[in-house]
Amino acid sequence: MTVNTDGLSAQQIAQAVIDRKLSALDATEAALARIVARDSVLNSFTDITADRARATAKAIDAKIDAGQNAGPLAGVPFAVKNLFDVKGLATRAGSKINRDLALSSRDATLIERMEAAGAVLIGALNMGEYAYDFTGENVHDGPSRNPHDPTRMSGGSSGGSGSAVGGALVPIALGSDTNGSIRVPSSFCGVFGLKPTYGRLSRARSFPFVASLDHLGPFARHVSDLALAYDAMQGADADDAACSTRPVEPVTSVLAEGIDGLRVAVAGGYFQQNVFPEAVEAVSRVAKALDAKTTVEIPEAARARAAAYVITTTEGASLHLDRLRKRPNDFDPAVRDRLIAGAMVPAPLVDRAQKFRRWYRAKVLELFKSVDVIIAPATPCVAPKLGQVNFVLDGVELPVRANIGIHTQPISFIGLPVVAVPVPLEPMPIGVQIIAAPWREDIALRVAHALEQMGVAAAPPPRGLSRGL
Repeated sequence: MTVNTDGLSAQQIAQAVIDRKLSALDATEAALARIVARDSVLNSFTDITADRARATAKAIDAKIDAGQNAGPLAGVPFAVKNLFDVKGLATRAGSKINRDLALSSRDATLIERMEAAGAVLIGALNMGEYAYDFTGENVHDGPSRNPHDPTRMSGGSSGGSGSAVGGALVPIALGSDTNGSIRVPSSFCGVFGLKPTYGRLSRARSFPFVASLDHLGPFARHVSDLALAYDAMQGADADDAACSTRPVEPVTSVLAEGIDGLRVAVAGGYFQQNVFPEAVEAVSRVAKALDAKTTVEIPEAARARAAAYVITTTEGASLHLDRLRKRPNDFDPAVRDRLIAGAMVPAPLVDRAQKFRRWYRAKVLELFKSVDVIIAPATPCVAPKLGQVNFVLDGVELPVRANIGIHTQPISFIGLPVVAVPVPLEPMPIGVQIIAAPWREDIALRVAHALEQMGVAAAPPPRGLSRGL
């Protein structure tokens, strides 16, 4: 009989496994059973690594039986966006073309580090093609669906990651964030997500999108689980040239320090425009809970978003030029057309965007001399309906796909650490960004933990799985 681990956090699972009240194999079988029962609705997984997971779990149980330390994530099931290399699988990156690649001979560094901490890889997750997506709608594998309403988007491009954690299939998932691809699914699916400082976590053996903007990070239903995963994955890595050589700076031990003395501000101007009422309400609740009475203006945020678009589309196009020439019809047309457009952007415009980026980063870092945390919407609205093409922002009809990341792009553009916290509104949750200075993930996570303790931020139970489609 499968043990029911529904509702248990990663921290609780690991402690039960360490205390031998639950076996790692039982925790693994429970996760596999949830996937069988629920993923026909969510469509969050593209690959299930069941044999590997069972073998890993048995090895963890044997280690514990031998009196050895099995790690802080002992027996915790997790899954990864399918742009992470998984030994024995082709790294899809959400595409049709990549399925013809040779099978990966080694796991991504972050998978190795999670398993070194005792976690058990369960499988790979659905995503937007080549990570160029904010909706979670994949033309090759079908859309990953929202766990609170399967007729709605999961967000992208890490849509399967948000859906799998929001649907409680696994307590932790890994994703990537270039312009908002962790924070958008976190917001839509009602879970916590961490986009670390650029360079904090290794990207080795993951499929790139925009090398100067790509980040990898975790999703979880609890801040403590987010912190455990983040701590397990930290550290220098010579296989990623952008990975920092900073020493490991654990955050789990500081979560309970609280927020006394922290200077919290609300992002004004640009970040209070182009929002639906639910985004306004979510930011208001968080600001009230944190007693945030100061408003700061992030200078030229709209221009930062435009520059991020220029850099994204040109770097992305450069990466895919050969595929565009040889197999144009095997792309999602929406992705293909944007990449082709990126290949035609004049070089002087790219140079201007990069020069502006340096100026903008310096101006934003000035703000952190007077504040410790800035809060802002994660998305302008709750999850739109699958297939929805347009929405109205500030009286203007705009394309959904291009504008979901309107509030995330100006932040990832300069690599700041952000925790997306879910505010459980009715009928759908929505996220708020907790933004900190570079390398201060500890502060962002402390604030997120405080909000969770106050009940202002919480991952609601999945409400859409019984509705089917």
